[in-house]
Amino acid sequence: MARPRLLGLALLVALSLAGCREAAIRYNTRYNTLLQEELPRTLPIPVDGVTASHLQNTWGYARDGGRHHKGIDIFAPRNTPVRSATAGIIDFKGMKGLGGQVVTVTGPGGYRLYYAHLEDFGLQEAGDWVEPGEVIGYVGNSGNAAISSTHLHYGIYEPSGRAVNPYTYLKNSQPFSMQAEMQTAAK
Repeated sequence: MARPRLLGLALLVALSLAGCREAAIRYNTRYNTLLQEELPRTLPIPVDGVTASHLQNTWGYARDGGRHHKGIDIFAPRNTPVRSATAGIIDFKGMKGLGGQVVTVTGPGGYRLYYAHLEDFGLQEAGDWVEPGEVIGYVGNSGNAAISSTHLHYGIYEPSGRAVNPYTYLKNSQPFSMQAEMQTAAK
């Protein structure tokens, strides 16, 4: 839990130094509340139009250089919206090694959700608060995915930094677009 608390403290200091004392206090309270929450056992599929039946558990597959896949690949057409699966703070937005264009969101319990190989980004900046369902990027094949089909590499990391299998959180879920349709139909 030390890393998320340090991020919260760093965010508070950065916003305060930028003259945003009110925002610093508001974000810090919201962020500390978020850290006390548990990561839900089921998360919405972050790529529009992709259902659980389309997912494949690619966790642990061998990669070049002796690496193993620490996430799952969610295939979709280029520029399909990618949405934040949880509320949280964008702690990184930019180019990051093999992931290419990446967004990371620190969410409930200090879990970090990793969205990689993006074609483009949403409007948020690092340090911005996001709500579940906000578009944070668009499916692409940046980074080491340049010669593969367009997809989102989706990873989940514990506060300790250990990767966990995202498939277990998505296998019984729906994308945000289908959740909204189901809620509207139920009214």
